[in-house]
Amino acid sequence: MKKIVFIFLLFCVNVPFANAQKKIYVSDSFEELSKDHKIVAILPFQTTLDLKSDKKTYSEAQIAELEEREGVAVQQALESYFLDRKRKKKLKIEFQDIKTTNRLLKKAEITIEDLDIYAPQELCKILKVDAIVSGSLTSRLLISEEVDTSFDLITYLKGKSDYGKIIIKLSNKDTGKLLWRYEKIINRKSGKNTKNIINKMMRIASRKFPYEEKL
Repeated sequence: MKKIVFIFLLFCVNVPFANAQKKIYVSDSFEELSKDHKIVAILPFQTTLDLKSDKKTYSEAQIAELEEREGVAVQQALESYFLDRKRKKKLKIEFQDIKTTNRLLKKAEITIEDLDIYAPQELCKILKVDAIVSGSLTSRLLISEEVDTSFDLITYLKGKSDYGKIIIKLSNKDTGKLLWRYEKIINRKSGKNTKNIINKMMRIASRKFPYEEKL
């Protein structure tokens, strides 16, 4: 009986907490601002890693290299997800090849660390696109590698099961206005690697991703 009560209480605590894990915003002006959109660029994500709990010791240069790698891994995972949706005729727009995006950024001497210096309008002009998907990742683990997804009750009860957060934004070319934003806390139940985590996130968000074709 005590076991049943404990599970029930855990469920009651977990439901509102899980609902608070994700936040989705869609602009009321989306239809008007995006009516002429044809192509969207996906930027590398700006990443902040805190690997203090890792057994390895990293230099500042190594951390910077790992942060860039993780940011590109999110970019690649989003491209893979969107192209899959496009193949299934679920999306109304095209996506610029991320190799082209990164080459144009490099040509303009824009690094991942510098991305937030530029307004969305400027980046859209440089990339010659109608909108950009950008965002940030903060994490205590390297999600491009395999993450331990096993459930640990003690870690969960201590509130240490969360290890990061991903924010994905869609911005307009003319005004730089935020059209869509998705914020998600990530934990060991979110997925085992970057691609898995992004796919799970976007499947949840797909009904509110504004370029999705409505059936």
